[in-house]
Amino acid sequence: MGLGRIGIYARLILAIAICQMAGIAGSIFTAPAIPTWYANLRKPDISPPNWLFAPAWTILYLLMGISLFLIWNAGLDKAAIRRPMVLFGIQLVMNAIWSYLFFGLRSPSLGLIWIAALWVSIALTIASFLRISRAAASLLIPYLLWVTFAGYLNYQILVLNA
Repeated sequence: MGLGRIGIYARLILAIAICQMAGIAGSIFTAPAIPTWYANLRKPDISPPNWLFAPAWTILYLLMGISLFLIWNAGLDKAAIRRPMVLFGIQLVMNAIWSYLFFGLRSPSLGLIWIAALWVSIALTIASFLRISRAAASLLIPYLLWVTFAGYLNYQILVLNA
């Protein structure tokens, strides 16, 4: 028996909400640090303006939620679906923890180590999603690219403020 139209929409909304909640959790540490600690750091010339981060992450979490929804719809009753969803959950938690390490603890060095592990986790998630849905995997590519750029910024901030 299928979920029906309402069930499908509820699942989509829930998948997006889960991802947005990770962003909200991370922003608890990020928002207070932006006008204070982060504002006083030396940053590379290619650093985006601070106002760009919130909309960029909101869009990335939306894409991640849609990606999660596509995998979830493939069936939680199958181990081949549950494993990629666990990987997705791990990288989502790691995403929020990076904000705590970098902004909350004000530690670019811990942030850099963590973002490297996060990058690997995202890549593994994409590879696992690709076996199930090309669309779901593709929706995570902008996220991986943004985290790559964030890793570069993290590294540059570490070097410029050492």
